[in-house]
Amino acid sequence: MNTVLIKNAKIVNEGKIVEGDVLIENEFIVEIAESISPKAVNCKIIDAEGQYLIPGAIDDQVHFREPGLTHKGNIASESRAAVAGGITSFIEQPNTVPNAVTQELLEDKYQIASKTSYANYSFMMGGTNDNLEEVLKTNPKNVAGIKLFLGSSTGNMLVDNEETLEKIFSSTKMLIAVHCEDEATIKTNLERYKLQFGEDIPVECHHLIRSEEACYLSSSKAIALAKKTGARLHVFHLSTAKEMDLFTNKIPLEEKQITAEVCIHHLWFSNEDYKTKGNFIKWNPAVKTATDRDALWKALLDDRIDVIATDHAPHTLEEKSQSYTKAPSGGPLVQHAVVAMFEAHHQGKISIEKIVEKMCHNPAKIFKIEKRGFIKEGYYADLVLVNTALPWNVKKENILAQCGWSPFEGYTFKSRITHTFVNGELVYKNFKVTENPVGKRLLFDR
Repeated sequence: MNTVLIKNAKIVNEGKIVEGDVLIENEFIVEIAESISPKAVNCKIIDAEGQYLIPGAIDDQVHFREPGLTHKGNIASESRAAVAGGITSFIEQPNTVPNAVTQELLEDKYQIASKTSYANYSFMMGGTNDNLEEVLKTNPKNVAGIKLFLGSSTGNMLVDNEETLEKIFSSTKMLIAVHCEDEATIKTNLERYKLQFGEDIPVECHHLIRSEEACYLSSSKAIALAKKTGARLHVFHLSTAKEMDLFTNKIPLEEKQITAEVCIHHLWFSNEDYKTKGNFIKWNPAVKTATDRDALWKALLDDRIDVIATDHAPHTLEEKSQSYTKAPSGGPLVQHAVVAMFEAHHQGKISIEKIVEKMCHNPAKIFKIEKRGFIKEGYYADLVLVNTALPWNVKKENILAQCGWSPFEGYTFKSRITHTFVNGELVYKNFKVTENPVGKRLLFDR
């Protein structure tokens, strides 16, 4: 039996921090108490004095690039970066190559992950203008949800047929996650900037091309449709102040039919950073203004926004080093997301309890994930130890994403993740990932 006893930790769970011990047997947490004595002879003891023990973070939006785009990353490489960053479960998006828009293609990804993933995994089924029949075959017990791109995306994944959209919304009880940007608005804006600059558009224009209006038009339409059809809608990567009025904190999360997510980069960067970071902070939706960022923080803290995620989407250094119009959008974030939020805690912006609520508890609640996202007896031992007084500098040598770069390169974080457990196995310790991909398929209580 694999037995681990974590002693003297500051256990963060459900809005409280209590000092105590946690006993792990095989995959599960079996006891939480003020003081636990080791019962098994071969029990491994970890003294966590002064460290925070948090549930493993659940990232509800990543792009791990397998199959078809593995020169950028793959499930093995990116899940290793995730566990090093304290993310023990991820939900991956369907815009791989081929797009995961049939049950067979979706299942192929699960097969790859079952052999290579260091973190627990689920994959979204992709919707298109013409695959409703396939979408409706999706099993709600073992697939996280349906993903729709309402703005430009990879391959045939733009859903812009109003009739199809309404059919999908009204035909499934599954959670529908959406990328909201209005395609026509973006195209018009892009043409305007091309007339002004030709092909040499400065990256500083990115947030004006993929504008506030493009985001708001699309998200407000999706929300109106969800209200009309009763669909269960989750809006990914919000980026504007204007969109915050579309969401409520007047009802408990468990009763919300429409939920919201914000990503690390929209909380961290603003359009001022394009000058120094260039295409390395080029994302869709775009990083907007400091005013937008402040509004996102306000909505996160007052519970109009429910989840913090990454939208981890690696590209090679070569791809990102091209001109603005050629450089793809997206970047690697899983390894630095949790410590970035702890940095915000150091800056007085957010409590550790709130970080855990938004990165661990709420994704588990929203997706109804079985036995994960909390530190509870009987739950899987997906656990992370964070030392808030152990600074480290992000540099090429310690970046684990296959692409080998990070928008945080050169930054010194005050907090360090020292240990990560996935299903009771110690998979990461002090910059080293064990060669043991123990991730399991996430199951859903629905």
